Amino acid sequence: MSRGTLLDLIYLIAATTFIIALKGLGSPKRARMGNVVAAAGMTLAIVATFFHQTSDGHSLRHIPLILLGMFIGAIVAVPAARFMQITAMPQLVAIFNGVGGGAAALVSITEFVHIHAEKPATYVTLEVLLGVLIGTVSFSGSAIAYAKLQELMTGRPITYPGQQIINALFALTAVALIVIILITASTPLLWVLLAVSFVLGIIFVLPIGGADVPVLISLLNSFTGLAVAASGFTLGNNLLIVAGTLVGASGILLTRMMSAAMGRSLANVLFSAFGSVVASSSAEREDGRTVRSGTPEDIGVLLAYSGKVVIIPGYGLAVAQAQHVIRELADELEAKGVEVLYAIHPVAGRMPGHMNVLLAEANIPYEKLKEMDEANSELTTADVALVVGANDTVNPAAKTDPGSPIYGMPIINAGDAENVVFLKRSMRPGFAGVENDLLFDPKTVLLFGDAKDTLTKLLAAVKAS
Repeated sequence: MSRGTLLDLIYLIAATTFIIALKGLGSPKRARMGNVVAAAGMTLAIVATFFHQTSDGHSLRHIPLILLGMFIGAIVAVPAARFMQITAMPQLVAIFNGVGGGAAALVSITEFVHIHAEKPATYVTLEVLLGVLIGTVSFSGSAIAYAKLQELMTGRPITYPGQQIINALFALTAVALIVIILITASTPLLWVLLAVSFVLGIIFVLPIGGADVPVLISLLNSFTGLAVAASGFTLGNNLLIVAGTLVGASGILLTRMMSAAMGRSLANVLFSAFGSVVASSSAEREDGRTVRSGTPEDIGVLLAYSGKVVIIPGYGLAVAQAQHVIRELADELEAKGVEVLYAIHPVAGRMPGHMNVLLAEANIPYEKLKEMDEANSELTTADVALVVGANDTVNPAAKTDPGSPIYGMPIINAGDAENVVFLKRSMRPGFAGVENDLLFDPKTVLLFGDAKDTLTKLLAAVKAS
């Protein structure tokens, strides 16, 4: 068996592990094993690549520089991944995704310079240019997403007059540059394309608000996969083609699923500047209704003497880093004979699966995590719906108010429970900027304060009951 055939066989094995890993990532119970399988496959592929031999018989060159790059990447990425707080996981995903897109763009630029004098086939040049465009958009867009999530800039949509027209002009300019470069093979225009793509990524992400960040992250991840696939075509590397296509396809499918979970089209998510209007909420409505606040002691007794409690987590739980306390509270309730479940909305948090990852860190059993449809059937027989840091995902306006910007979004029906307990920092609306009518329901009780502190007090109250 020749070296090239053996390398292709190893790449095929590695590609198979990626497919198996994607299957594993479809379930919280198998997700960790899926990651391990994918990492093993990628490690195998990287080792095999060092034995790659070109068609003219040359072995891999610049190995010391490659090893140096791998070393630098490892000493940056390993601590970042190991010591990053779970609340910052979306930022980590965004920045790592951006680095992947940037790397794909650099590969395409290097290859363009390398093949420039060889007058390659048009489709080869097109692959390179698409890699530059998509990879750079992913890089700069992910950087802005990171800045929004890290609160280095406002998480609200940033809009200005004529924004969509300007965005369209930049996109058309990028397409025009690709066509001209295909005709002229101009290297200076390649740098212009790089600059236009960089700006396009920034202005594409600026009008997307915090409520839509889960969809944005998924879409940018898809972009990076497509850029990697383009690099694979450019380099003639089958593994990059397969891996990039898998990431691109799964990313766009997840993006569509996330959009559906919000009851909105992808175009609406990307171009509507959703969440740009933030209304301050008052504890009293014009119709005279007011919110009802309670004490940890009273709520603790209610929870302790319930038959079923459904916990509905949101981003506020992650911000407060209260996942371990809520696990302790659930354990204490179960010790008293209370059935405890967790209702997970598809877009709760700041990235797909954020709540699943957060609760898994606290070793909460996977079988207790109920997806939205299953959770809604459980809520009809629940004594208490305990909403911790969530707002928009339980807002009944999505079902009852056609004029609401979240109308049509599937929600967790917290109001179906006999009692509703909200843990909130304040009366401020969620990221969608929409007041939650459920807060004014007579069966709703609010506990104001940091979620971790409040849950700690609830835990003490339950123990004393």
